[in-house]
Amino acid sequence: MKTILLVEDDPNVADGLIINLEADGYQVVHVDNGNQVMNEFGKGNFDLVLMDIMLPGRDGLTLTKEIRKTGSVLPIIFITARDQTDQKVEGLLAGGDDYITKPFDVSELLARIQGIFRRQAWLDPGEETENEFEFDGRSINFTTYTAKGPGGEVQLTRKECMVMKYLIERTGKVVSRDQLLDAVWGYHTYPTNRTIDNFILRLRKIFEYDPKKSEYIETIRGVGYRFTKKN
Repeated sequence: MKTILLVEDDPNVADGLIINLEADGYQVVHVDNGNQVMNEFGKGNFDLVLMDIMLPGRDGLTLTKEIRKTGSVLPIIFITARDQTDQKVEGLLAGGDDYITKPFDVSELLARIQGIFRRQAWLDPGEETENEFEFDGRSINFTTYTAKGPGGEVQLTRKECMVMKYLIERTGKVVSRDQLLDAVWGYHTYPTNRTIDNFILRLRKIFEYDPKKSEYIETIRGVGYRFTKKN
């Protein structure tokens, strides 16, 4: 049984989610104040976090950054009434894995949770030794979510790893933005193409000597991206 940490201060929303999540086979731990989250997070062995952004105490984006600073790669889905692209992108770049806007259909949320667990299994099949890719003195580990480039070793988010893995698995082939959105998020109606562009920019800063003159993650104008390696 997978355990979900639900961070939601609206009692009506929380009660409905608890009922539906438990009916779908999940164990739920509920927190209704942002100041309590890190304490609860430290006590539990969770498989996923459902995080409201607007909370009493610390907000969801701040909490997500704090969770990522611990080294945790726990999947995080934001639940919020906000519906602005900039905030969605900010949440994803902060380390969130998905974003759903109130009001929403619970069946959609359950499908997204299941999708995250499926993609998690694709990203990390189990054996760390088989899950590291090296190219031209650079490397990325899809189990530890670490990467090494000209600037040294850095910690990646799960989504950054997924974007790289999808491109690497199709080395030399052009991949469209919609293909990346479908593979990494499971659909392409929520994150925009600009979301992908932001992730590509961050990855270039890690792996390229000059992010403005990309050698490895090429932009194919009007189509998408192509990963190329020399050795």
